[in-house]
Amino acid sequence: MASTVDWDLARKVATRAGARKPFAHAAVDDPTLASDFAELTVQAEALVAAETGLRSLAGPARAQVADRAMWVDANVASFRRLLRPLLEKMEPKVSGSRLSPVARRVSGIELGVMLGWMSTRVLGQYDLLVPDDRGEAVYYVGANVLALEKRFAFRPRDFRLWIAIHEVTHRAQFVGVPWMRDYFLSLVRQVFELVDPDPRALARALGNAVEAIRRGQNPLDEGGLVSLIATPEQRGVLGQVQALMSLLEGHGNFVMNDLGHRHVAGDERMARVLHQRRQVGGVVAQLHKLLGLEQKMRQYEVGERFVRGVVDLGGPRAIDHAWAAPENLPQPAELDDPVAWLTRVDRMPAAGR
Repeated sequence: MASTVDWDLARKVATRAGARKPFAHAAVDDPTLASDFAELTVQAEALVAAETGLRSLAGPARAQVADRAMWVDANVASFRRLLRPLLEKMEPKVSGSRLSPVARRVSGIELGVMLGWMSTRVLGQYDLLVPDDRGEAVYYVGANVLALEKRFAFRPRDFRLWIAIHEVTHRAQFVGVPWMRDYFLSLVRQVFELVDPDPRALARALGNAVEAIRRGQNPLDEGGLVSLIATPEQRGVLGQVQALMSLLEGHGNFVMNDLGHRHVAGDERMARVLHQRRQVGGVVAQLHKLLGLEQKMRQYEVGERFVRGVVDLGGPRAIDHAWAAPENLPQPAELDDPVAWLTRVDRMPAAGR
């Protein structure tokens, strides 16, 4: 069955975009990247395990320094795996159309542009969708790491340890909590099962978006392009996904900053730089809205504020109760109300009730 996305074209477009930026071949040109990240990932894993109590059930992490093209290849493979059920569902609706070849190319170009832009921004990534026979890899995009080190005069080993702590924390969430990976993927499958494969659904959604604009609203404010075609039922599942991602991203930031204060020189300036890097405006801000990336960026702030509130109220290991079972995960409304979550999971200190 032919795919509804031209994956080879997506890869070419993304790779070409990444090659235009500085340090495109950093993974090869700077040998310290590989040796540093191999050592610092081990150090970060030990620090994160002691801090969070989340210990890998899948063996030690393997550091993989990638150039932008390698990162694109890994993420194209991930997208293909993740989107396969949805695309197979849509294929019968579009395969008979005379516009199908054009649609495949357009989809490939759009995905390539998005991945190409992201390949110039991502510093590190734990990819739970990429199987790895040698132990699950944590990716570091050498070009982007070097670019920030040079631009802001960060001490390389400190900056690299700081990044490693964040990515290893994400890996610990998925390989240290036995049910997390399957639960996350089950939510994604639920979203895909609810998708209407009729292309006319998008046309209707765009019509609704025009009406929202006429009312003075931005239809992309609540989750990007996906939100335009989401039914009320889908929005419920998307709310669960967003709440989970807020917790994971916020917890990752909290651990990175907490450990950074004790083990990384210059961590506060690094945090300021990355925060400013996320605060973009103009055309780029609108691209973020379109793709739903703005929602992801808010997840860092909302989630970290929630985790910090839980820790302040319930103690340094109070957040551990979120990892006990899926029903202990915070609901969307609880992300702004740590007291409500602690009360629901029966961990609110008596003095605070």
